[in-house]
Amino acid sequence: MSVQCEVSTTQASGAPMSLFERGLTLWVGLCILIGIGLGQWAPAPFQFLGGLEVARVNIPVGLLIWVMIIPMLMKIDFGALHQVRAHWRGIGVTLFVNWTVKPFSMALLAWLFIRELFAPWLPAEQLDAYVAGLILLAAAPCTAMVFVWSRLTGGDPYFTLSQVALNDAIMVFAFAPIVGLLLGLSSILVPWETLLTSVALYIVVPVIIAQWWRRRLLRHGSARFEATLETLGHASILALLATLVLLFAFQGQAIIDAPLIILLLAVPILIQVFFNSALAYWLNRAVGERHSVACPSALIGASNFFELAVAAAIALFGFESGAALATVVGVLIEVPVMLLVVRVVNRTRGWYERGARVRS
Repeated sequence: MSVQCEVSTTQASGAPMSLFERGLTLWVGLCILIGIGLGQWAPAPFQFLGGLEVARVNIPVGLLIWVMIIPMLMKIDFGALHQVRAHWRGIGVTLFVNWTVKPFSMALLAWLFIRELFAPWLPAEQLDAYVAGLILLAAAPCTAMVFVWSRLTGGDPYFTLSQVALNDAIMVFAFAPIVGLLLGLSSILVPWETLLTSVALYIVVPVIIAQWWRRRLLRHGSARFEATLETLGHASILALLATLVLLFAFQGQAIIDAPLIILLLAVPILIQVFFNSALAYWLNRAVGERHSVACPSALIGASNFFELAVAAAIALFGFESGAALATVVGVLIEVPVMLLVVRVVNRTRGWYERGARVRS
C-alpha cells in the first residue's frame, strides 16, 4: 500500500471529533444570531460584499468556500480507487443510494412538503428557491465528515476511503446533470453556464489544487502533511463560520418575518436522511455485506456535501434566496442527526449480524 493511502486510512480511522465538529449545531446557531444582528444593525458592509461578483460568482464567498473545501479534499487519496473491487457490494449499494435514490427522493419530498403541505406558511415567492436548495443539498454526497462518522461506528477505513474517492470522482461529472435535470423537472430554470461554472470552481479546481498540494506535502513525510492539515482545519472552520454569518446577514429579515422557516425546511431534510441511511443499511444486510461496511455505507448515503451546496445556491440564486437558506439548514442539523444515525447502527449490530449472510 502507498504511503499516501496509509496516511489517509489513518485519518479515516483514528481522528477524533474536534470541538468544532462536536458543537457544529451550536456554532451554526450562534452564526445565525450574529449574522441576523449584524445584517439589521449595519447592512451597508454586507451589501458591499454581496456586490463583489464576477460572472455571477461572489468573490468573497468563492474564496471562503475554497478555504473550506480544499483541506477536506486533501484527505482524499484517489489511489484508493483500486480497492473498490474488494468492497464491491457495499460500493454498489452506496452508489445506488447516492446517485439514483437520494437526489430524486429529495426532489419528491421538496415538492410534497414545500409546494404542497407547508406552502401556506412559507413566502410564496421563495417556494421554487427552497425546492432548488434542497435538491442542491441532496445532489452531492459528503466528503470529510464521513470519516468521523465511520470511525464512530467502527467502520472499515479502506471501504470509507475508496467510497469517498469514488464519489468525488463521480461528482465532477454527475453533479451538474443531476441538478439540471431535477430543477428542470421541478420547472425551475437555471443558467447552465452558472451551474457548470460552479462545478468547475467548487469541485474541479479545488480537487486539482488539493491533490497537487497533498502530493507535494507527502514528499516531505506524513508528519508534515498531518501538521499542515491540522492547521488548515482551523482555517476551514473560520471560513465556514464567516460564510454563515455573511449569509444570515442577508437572510435576517426573511427569518424575522417568518421564524418557522428553518423548522419547516428541516422536515424534508430529516426524512431524507433517515430514509436513505435506513435503505443503505438494509440493502447491505440483504446482499450479505459486513457490518463494518454497512455502517459507513449508510452514513455516506445519508450525509451531504453542504459546502458545495451552499456555494452553488449562492451562485445560482443569490445570498437572499430561499435556496441559500435551505442549504444552510442542512448544515444546522448535520451533526445531531448523523450522531443519531451512528447510535442506531451501533445499537442494531446484533440484529444486523443475525440476518446478514456475509459473503466473501
